[in-house]
Amino acid sequence: MTPADNGMTRHTLKAGEEDNGVRLDVFITRALGDIVPSRMFVKRLIDAGRVLAGGKAVKAQHKVQAGEEIAIEIDTADYPDERIKPEAIPLDIVYDDEDIVAVNKPAGMTVHPASGNYGGTLVNALVHYFGGLSDVNGPRRPGIVHRLDRETSGIILVARTNMAHARLARQFEKHTIEKKYVALVEGEVQFDEGLVDAAIGRHAKYHDMRKIVPSGEGKAAVTYYTVIRRSRAVSAIALFPETGRTHQLRLHMRHIGHPIMGDENYGTRSNFPRLALHAQAVFFTHPRTGKPLEISVPLPPEFLPYI
Repeated sequence: MTPADNGMTRHTLKAGEEDNGVRLDVFITRALGDIVPSRMFVKRLIDAGRVLAGGKAVKAQHKVQAGEEIAIEIDTADYPDERIKPEAIPLDIVYDDEDIVAVNKPAGMTVHPASGNYGGTLVNALVHYFGGLSDVNGPRRPGIVHRLDRETSGIILVARTNMAHARLARQFEKHTIEKKYVALVEGEVQFDEGLVDAAIGRHAKYHDMRKIVPSGEGKAAVTYYTVIRRSRAVSAIALFPETGRTHQLRLHMRHIGHPIMGDENYGTRSNFPRLALHAQAVFFTHPRTGKPLEISVPLPPEFLPYI
């Protein structure tokens, strides 16, 4: 994604093998689900000539081909002005300066509005407390540089300025931002430390889920882990993702036979009251000062009996 003039943002997507033959409007809606509110929204962009496939204007029913490049241009005016409403939702703000904010997000809070869910999100609260935030990602995701799943708790970084947003995004792209998660997983993890290298692709049936795919398909995904404490029933582990794929940690833990507790999609929902995954710390370079910065938060109380 690149910012453009006059409130425009441009996005370039490349279809993978798993996308071959998928309708263009469906492909874009899946790929930009955090940005586009609906498939009808995407169809309007296509009909307006703001979507090019292989450099050419096409119809919504165009079937994408593996390797095909799709260029999308979105104007901030395309979104309803009333979409983001400030809400006085309590926030645990752990760091705040003129450029960035770090929030300890609770489990169960959605990061930003999406189709059918326009209130009660982290963004609604941020707009209330801080007003102006970066608008690089358009009006529906002010300040949001990265995400956490709704069920995951812990640190999320927010950009207050476009400069901070661009510089943080560059760090994420270059994998120079390090994140530490703590998870409770099923069973006794055998080795004290390890590495999971398993590519992730889209689920063929459920668009909001992902799956492990053979090497060379999907997107590369790498996770390091160390065991904090183990027992026959539950192991507490620290997770250090080298990449940031959707549902990466949840899929990788299941892949090695130790699903994260409380995971209703990739494990067993009933064995813990919530998804037992917490973003405990983040290590990065401050976008203005260039100095190294570490921000950490305590573990949730429900984790402590297992640590």
